[in-house]
Amino acid sequence: MYNPTWDSIKQHTTPQWFLDAKFGIYTHWGVYSVPAKGPNATWYPYNMYREGTEQWEYHVKTYGGPEKFGWKDFIPLFTAEKFDPEEWAELFKESGAQYAGPVGEHHDGFCMWDTRFSEWNAAKMGPKTDVVGHLEKAIRKQGLRFLVALHHAENWWFYPHWRKEFDTGDPRYAGLYGEPHDLDGRVGQGFFEQTRPSKKFLDTWKGKILEVIDKYDPDILWFDFGLRGIPDKPKQEFLAYFYNRAIERNKEVVVTYKDYDLAPGSGVVDLELGRMDRLTNYEWITDTTVDDGQGWGYLKETPYKTTRELVHYLVDNVSKNGHLLLNVGPKPDGTIPEEAQDLLRGIGKWLAVNGEAIYGTSNWITHGEGPAQIKKAGAFNEDEKPAYSRKDVRFTIKGDALYAIVMDWPGEYAVIETLKNLYPDEIRSIKMLGVEQELEWRLTPSALVIKSPEHRPCEHAYVFKIVRGQPYG
Repeated sequence: MYNPTWDSIKQHTTPQWFLDAKFGIYTHWGVYSVPAKGPNATWYPYNMYREGTEQWEYHVKTYGGPEKFGWKDFIPLFTAEKFDPEEWAELFKESGAQYAGPVGEHHDGFCMWDTRFSEWNAAKMGPKTDVVGHLEKAIRKQGLRFLVALHHAENWWFYPHWRKEFDTGDPRYAGLYGEPHDLDGRVGQGFFEQTRPSKKFLDTWKGKILEVIDKYDPDILWFDFGLRGIPDKPKQEFLAYFYNRAIERNKEVVVTYKDYDLAPGSGVVDLELGRMDRLTNYEWITDTTVDDGQGWGYLKETPYKTTRELVHYLVDNVSKNGHLLLNVGPKPDGTIPEEAQDLLRGIGKWLAVNGEAIYGTSNWITHGEGPAQIKKAGAFNEDEKPAYSRKDVRFTIKGDALYAIVMDWPGEYAVIETLKNLYPDEIRSIKMLGVEQELEWRLTPSALVIKSPEHRPCEHAYVFKIVRGQPYG
């Protein structure tokens, strides 16, 4: 059993099922899908109250300004009349994801589950249904693990309570906007420049987490950066509770966090919109989104990433001891945009052929080779868009197989310089996943050279499975 101390909590180990899963899906779906205006859809309720922002200008033009139409007034328009959790779960399964789930509460204070801590929730308003509960059942029915993401720590500083002409400072709406605590206007302009959260806020914050754990039994709890504004004690208490409840339920669970918001080793570190530049000796995860504008929630107008880009993202992460959590943003009626559906099915189609080189694998002694490399490691480096070619290779291993994943069609021959030092009798056979016959190969002083099959079994990236034995000396 775990005690609410960092020394005790850090003894928790990342479960093997998560290490094997590699790929998951989550959904940013909430009231912010109604205005659906970027650049970041989920930050609309923050920016609509702040002059000079793009979303403020849009809100004034479209709705008359926040003094006339506050965030609470969007809730009746969040109807979800076409929400089909079974359909969502089937799509997530088709994508090849091994776990999936919703954002339970974003910064805006609107809960997507039937909570006793606030009347401002999807079971009582808007959709008038327990979104988290329905998705939990549907996702588990597909054999996937269940994730809930929580951003509600940010609610303390998210709204301008000092603006008396806005509804954000009205105590009647404190359940949504948070208790007023900076009404003099001298603070509150920055994320953490406000007063520290009150005991009431902290108790409610922790109470919501424990309620989600007890009601929905998540396999993964994902947290946004607001954790850094929460004192150690309530963080330690919820972690110990979650890990102990998992023991009682005979299961293994995961918590993710950003930066140093938790003590290193107490969960899996998350890199928002980011990647590592090399192989690490610890596991990590990227959370990114299908749209290329970093909108997170549904946007009426946004560019999307390509299937090729997302496949390469996954492969590169896995080769470096990383994982990928991919977001989709459903529309306010509950349908998932066609562009997002196509991307998920495209990833699933690639994984149907090549999943053997992803699921259940671990890293090799190096992540790969080739000119296309991430230059700056860490979060928020998606402005780097490596132009992967046939010269770029990533490696994973499983059992006696070494998987060399070439990031583009290799042409008549694949040339892999990293493998030049293999012994000839160390290679038992080489195949390309999706192709039955064994392939011809030879070792030269500069590379392992493999003759490609005549036909491509897939798109985007191609996997050579090198079955290895022991050299005779």
